[in-house]
Amino acid sequence: MNDKGLRQENGELPFDARILDGLPDPVFAIDRNLRLVDANQAALNLFGVDALDSDFAASELSTPILKTVKTVLSGTPIPRTQVEFPAPVSRTFELNLWRLPGLKSIGPAWVIVVLHDMTAMRRAERMRADFVSNVSHEMRSPLSSLLGFIETLRGPAREDPEARDRFLQIMEDEAKRMTRLINDLLTLSKVEAGEHILPEGTVDLVGLLKQVADILSVRARGRGMKIQIEKPDAPVVAKGVTDELVQVFQNLVSNAVSYGHEGTLVRIELKAESDPSDNVPPLVSVAVTNHGEGIPAEDIPRLTERFYRVDKGRSRSMGGTGLGLAIVKHIVARHRGTLEIRSTPGGETCFTVNLPSGNA
Repeated sequence: MNDKGLRQENGELPFDARILDGLPDPVFAIDRNLRLVDANQAALNLFGVDALDSDFAASELSTPILKTVKTVLSGTPIPRTQVEFPAPVSRTFELNLWRLPGLKSIGPAWVIVVLHDMTAMRRAERMRADFVSNVSHEMRSPLSSLLGFIETLRGPAREDPEARDRFLQIMEDEAKRMTRLINDLLTLSKVEAGEHILPEGTVDLVGLLKQVADILSVRARGRGMKIQIEKPDAPVVAKGVTDELVQVFQNLVSNAVSYGHEGTLVRIELKAESDPSDNVPPLVSVAVTNHGEGIPAEDIPRLTERFYRVDKGRSRSMGGTGLGLAIVKHIVARHRGTLEIRSTPGGETCFTVNLPSGNA
């Protein structure tokens, strides 16, 4: 903390006041005149380097806790609580205050404030709650359909072969949808659990991308589309796990086929990017581009969230679970790579995966 406010009458510090600068939590003191008289470095980072000796009530950030500070200064204790600072970025803190009684060495009473950042914890709790809610919602619809059709088959449609065949087909589709959802949930859980472990081994990306293109070529031809691979003459190798990277590019190319306009081209461009003059590890990049309706700019940052869909109805009708790009994001992160997304409404959409080169 700043040593000016803590000096004794003889001018000496009672202890090393700078020790609180090592704390990650903002710690600061406010006197009876609502003047910010002392603060550690974390508090100065929050309120500004010029906050010392300023009127705390005049700060925009004081609003969530000003009333509580006044209450504690008056001598009424307040239990710890939570407050939210909306600007510049919304953050949630656990608020702890206690009154430092008036002393000859420091003058009238002060309030000591400690803010413990709970933002990440609260965000994780909301994500878990949203995840459970989304899974429940995704499972409820097919289960309700199955129960409804079973009841119908036992009743009105018992002796109707045509209706029975139609309902059984729908039931099969709904069961497959739940199976895909469960498989994607298990895959996502597995990838997240091992995300901190750096993959070993190398992958021939030329062969891998040919395999992915062959798998999806039949579906592409069914929409009058063609999958084209553009690659350098030399082999391109990346660090990674073959099965996981197959899943990444199969997901991206599948989306390109599904959301591209019929009769258009899906382009897979493979590059080895290295510059001896740069002090950065060499990378390889794979860009998957299609031509379709595009993605609105406001949706792009959220595409890799679990269950986020730009067009919910269309995604479900095509069998999407809403987890594919979340799986892609975590696999790419496990490989210490990056995922870039750019899209022009009514034009091209490009997903680019950058991975560490296997030749590094």
